[in-house]
Amino acid sequence: MDLLKSVAHPSELLALVKFKYGGGKETIMPHLDISSMRPSLKRCYGLLNATSRSFAAVIQALDSGLRDAICIFYLVLRALDTVEDDMSIPSSAKVPLLQSFHANLFDAEWKYNDSQEKDRAVLEEFPIISQEFRNLDTLYQDIIADITKRMGSGMCVFLEEKIGSISEWDEYCHYVAGLVGIGLSRIFSASKLEDVVVGKDTALANSMGLFLQKTNIIRDYLEDVSVGREFWPKEGWNQFGETLKDFTLPANLTSGLACLNFLITNALQHIPDQIKYMSRLQNQSVFNFCAIPQVMAMATLSACYNNPRVLSGVVKIRRGEAVDLMMTATNMNNFKAVIYKYAQDLLSRVPPSDPSAKETRRIICEVLLLCSDSPCCNVGSLAKSSTRHFASIGTVFLVGVATYYAISQLN
Repeated sequence: MDLLKSVAHPSELLALVKFKYGGGKETIMPHLDISSMRPSLKRCYGLLNATSRSFAAVIQALDSGLRDAICIFYLVLRALDTVEDDMSIPSSAKVPLLQSFHANLFDAEWKYNDSQEKDRAVLEEFPIISQEFRNLDTLYQDIIADITKRMGSGMCVFLEEKIGSISEWDEYCHYVAGLVGIGLSRIFSASKLEDVVVGKDTALANSMGLFLQKTNIIRDYLEDVSVGREFWPKEGWNQFGETLKDFTLPANLTSGLACLNFLITNALQHIPDQIKYMSRLQNQSVFNFCAIPQVMAMATLSACYNNPRVLSGVVKIRRGEAVDLMMTATNMNNFKAVIYKYAQDLLSRVPPSDPSAKETRRIICEVLLLCSDSPCCNVGSLAKSSTRHFASIGTVFLVGVATYYAISQLN
């Protein structure tokens, strides 16, 4: 099915085949052998794989000096997030749980058995996670405990309050994602795999997290409003409708798209920070770890822009597209070329009548200028380059053979 969805995109077909049969997967996401690990650490990686296949893959591809710390950091924050998301926990109990959660890292016995969430295993087996946390270098412990404390307190701010202003949207995204970016950056620097400036420049690290979180919030509009959650800021949607849920109605499509484009434009403003942050990274595994979610988010925003499907269904990028992005964005020149490609695509689709059109074009042009120094962008874009690359009959024949082989292997 993945191959069929990408049949009109030759580069995606080759990426899928190479990823599955040509060693691409082992290059980008090498297999991690956990058989020799102590039981508690092995279980932590089992929990990691059970709670997030996508994050598990990129975490396990990190260099050994960094991998365990990031794995434990993720599991701790997943446990904290599970408490926040659990609607069965009353606020009177949830607030103290969130505010004191960081202290549980140093309590060998603490666990929580009353969660109804699908990821409740991280709470029920928290003693194993906290044990491995305490096995980490104290530098990593200090960073993880600090971020957990700040995030738990921040979550309480928006526990019962809806997001009003754009600045409150930024604040919410800071607590749930910006702090993750800050924590990760501090861990990168503490590991000595990255320069100290990566961990010290918290503004850039925060912006990286905000870009990802805003993309998720924009994409998940229908899923959230269907269950009564509101993460689009009122300052944004109030310009175009009386209630956030109004945009699900066909009669409000025009105003809904205007609101959608307004928020996407806001998210695009983080890309210059994204480019500056990525340009500082030196370690290949760290670069891949950071680049993959960023280019995926850019592709997702492009797919969501002015797309009625966001208001009535689910928007996802093709698996072939995702694999192509993972295998392409492995260095700064290619990273810029990917951003450039999607920025060009967005620019070509900005409706002249859209209320945010002027600002959308402004930020996209800024992004294009920042990316234009990449040699991969000198000929126009990856899309044009890809078209030329597949123009020859011999290459088209190669794609056909590769596709036939892949399909025969899948049957």
